[in-house]
Amino acid sequence: MERLTGAGVSPGAGYGPAYAMAGEVPEPAAGSTHGGDPVAETARAEAAADRVAAGLSALGEAVGGPARDVLAAQAMMARDPELSAEIAGLIDAGTAAERAVYEAFLRFRERCSQAGGVVADRVADLDDVRDRVIAELCGLPRPGLPEGADRPYVLVARDLAPADTATLTRDVVAAFVTEQGGPTSHTAILARAMGVPAVVACAGATAIAGGAMVLVDGTTGEVTIEPSPAEAEAALAAGTGRAAASPASAVAPGATADGHPVALLANIGGPQDLAAALEHGAEGVGLYRTEFLFLDRAEPPGEDEQVAAYRQVLTAFPGGEVVVRVLDAGADKPLAFLPAPGTEPNPALGERGVRLLRILPDVMLGQLRALARAAEGTSATVRAMAPMVASAAEADWFAANCRAAGLASGVMIEVPAAALRAAELARVVDYFSVGTNDLAQYLFAADRQVAALTGFQDPWQPALLDLVAAAAGAGVRCGVCGEAGSDPALGCVLAGLGVSSLSMAAPALPWVRAALARHTLAQCRAAADAARAESTPKAARAAALAHLPALDPPDR
Repeated sequence: MERLTGAGVSPGAGYGPAYAMAGEVPEPAAGSTHGGDPVAETARAEAAADRVAAGLSALGEAVGGPARDVLAAQAMMARDPELSAEIAGLIDAGTAAERAVYEAFLRFRERCSQAGGVVADRVADLDDVRDRVIAELCGLPRPGLPEGADRPYVLVARDLAPADTATLTRDVVAAFVTEQGGPTSHTAILARAMGVPAVVACAGATAIAGGAMVLVDGTTGEVTIEPSPAEAEAALAAGTGRAAASPASAVAPGATADGHPVALLANIGGPQDLAAALEHGAEGVGLYRTEFLFLDRAEPPGEDEQVAAYRQVLTAFPGGEVVVRVLDAGADKPLAFLPAPGTEPNPALGERGVRLLRILPDVMLGQLRALARAAEGTSATVRAMAPMVASAAEADWFAANCRAAGLASGVMIEVPAAALRAAELARVVDYFSVGTNDLAQYLFAADRQVAALTGFQDPWQPALLDLVAAAAGAGVRCGVCGEAGSDPALGCVLAGLGVSSLSMAAPALPWVRAALARHTLAQCRAAADAARAESTPKAARAAALAHLPALDPPDR
């Protein structure tokens, strides 16, 4: 029996034989040239990219849900005008289309990796688009998923591409394990949406022998190779018992055992995610990522289109809370209708989020007008929220624009300065939402895409809990919309820190609701104090669990 450790990004236990992704698209030969007709060669490359984009878009529409958004973003990569121009330039210089695609994507990949943030989390998706275009040009088959498995398997890979995993279901896959990726990688997003356990950044995963029986704990990040039958049976039985117990409370508001309310909300990318949110008992929306409305467009969506999308969400939660984050774009998330950013040595620390909105406010103002129109006649509590706020001046500017539109205002707490000066920000806005993923990245100066630094992304880091406590104690309503909220044990700790709502991928909602319902507010506060008193994430978790006796083993 051997144990590996990575980052648990989707809770629960999964057990099955290991299957690895099969096949690779080989790198085109360096120095390869075309036959002397750059126009025809460029047209060949563009046609291949168009076929790949169309295929990804069609697959996304077919499967729906979070996969649709991820695949739409991939299709946009295939049609990216900057990449197309770079490929054409290489072909004009004599390079064959296959090699031109490879080199252009390699350069673009390096820029994305340096950018950090969400774009850096998507380099595996970029690699997949590159390989698909090269395969089209060379007439090669794409790498595929295992076929003919007679039982749910544990899918093991260096990283996973969304097009390969979009059609998977819980009946096919028992768990995901990857050597790369992070809490915001598409593997994590899809695993949480499917309710399948997943561990990423797991060193040595690809060395697991095919067919070896593997037990995956998506909460603790532990991967056990060839566990004893008793250990596997106990882990799966405990998970089954917990899953069976939680749906009974799926329609009840989130609360501790003694009745302290903790609203349980869903993170969504648009109306297509409402069915899952409602199915799992979401009381509202804690993070509406409106950037998915703006992807793959030469022009921003019109206000009428936005009104329709926002109203669908607002009417789905009568009397509930809906937090709408205005467009979160910038140097590391370029959009075709925004001016091309200047060269920035570190775009993750550049003009992004609210900084870009202050320079180019028209898109945001259109969003606020559309959101105000969408709210007319609905009973949902609507909160507009600004991303990447670092100062009271930025918060005040956003709040003034919200007041002019007749909307309540909030800010994301993703920058340590905002958490440290939370009391100052609380004097000008109505609401905070803590984005633990970016907050951890900036707090520890640790790129969340770098697997070697995944430990700094652990939401049990005591220093991170300190900043959440600072935001939660500032005197305004404070939610958590980062991945920290989807951990049942950590959900109790966050409630103990004073957080008023937890927002997460929909399948995690019943588990967190059940964990809260089994503990009093006093127990949650004691767990929070114990966790903050420790110096490592592992010790923090162990100290907290000593005060949360009702949690089942998979939560531990």
